[in-house]
Amino acid sequence: MRLSLYCVSPKISARARERYRMAPKKDDAFDAFVLADSLRHEYRHWRPVPVASPKLAELRAVIRDRERVVWNQRNLENQLRAILESYHPAVLHLFSSLDRDISLAFLQDYPTPEQARRVGPERMKAFTGRHGYSGRTRPEVLVERLRTHLLTAAPGTVAGKQLTAVLFAEQLALLNDHIRILNKRLDELLVAHPDAPIFLSFPCMGRSCAATLLAEMGGERDRFPTPAALMAETGVAPVTRSSGRTRQVRFRYATNKRLRHAVDWWVFNMAREVPWAREAYEQARSRRQPHNRAIRGLGARWVRVLWRCWQDHTLYDPDLHLGNRAEADLTA
Repeated sequence: MRLSLYCVSPKISARARERYRMAPKKDDAFDAFVLADSLRHEYRHWRPVPVASPKLAELRAVIRDRERVVWNQRNLENQLRAILESYHPAVLHLFSSLDRDISLAFLQDYPTPEQARRVGPERMKAFTGRHGYSGRTRPEVLVERLRTHLLTAAPGTVAGKQLTAVLFAEQLALLNDHIRILNKRLDELLVAHPDAPIFLSFPCMGRSCAATLLAEMGGERDRFPTPAALMAETGVAPVTRSSGRTRQVRFRYATNKRLRHAVDWWVFNMAREVPWAREAYEQARSRRQPHNRAIRGLGARWVRVLWRCWQDHTLYDPDLHLGNRAEADLTA
């Protein structure tokens, strides 16, 4: 037997209780009656929690757990960076980033400044070839970077920091492997989901961003009957408080934080890569809007387009989009 589940705000429950009893008396049985009777009279305004399909539930679990692994990776990288800055900073300046596999491999092979000092162009060439380095930087340049930042600490400090640095490098390499496994599974789940091509058709929509939007929005179109509903869920729509002569437009705090972060990151990338999006962002900044406010305003435009494509089961068409914008500008 499948039962419908409704999510009710505690504020709604408290206000509904006052309609039946003025005394500040409270018990669970009476609260259950209030909620049931309120739902019986106002069920048209309440939405049941949608039941996700097995594939969607797995996608939601994988993308959320991947986010936690990425957080752990960043925290561990920052800790390892602090350790290296205290005794062996040359590793930080050698390759593009510390969390790369080749940076961690170099730290494991040469964990002390004394060992790294013996690395010459030939040994560096052999090391990069062994690990499949494709950074297009000659071994001589890498050796010059290495020797420029070599420092010498006290023997006891080097011995202690060397041990923890190698341990942290092994943990970070393991997290990198876990993220690759999760990314591979995400690709498989996105290929299997019928709505994934809609999200991936948008510019600057990466794997993790598309998976987050798809997992958090779900598959039921009735959950967001209007673009305003989706804009409120993603946090790009402000909250307006109007009473008498007072009217305030405020930041929306009650929203899906994962959706907000995904939309912000998606729109931030588009503001750099898509010409008309970059123009709209610069116009907002010229009106003295803060960066986050300009990103939310641009995000509201893209969320409307995403909602329309999602509702119609159609892929994003940049020519149609730009044509509609040009027509709207002519009629304005």
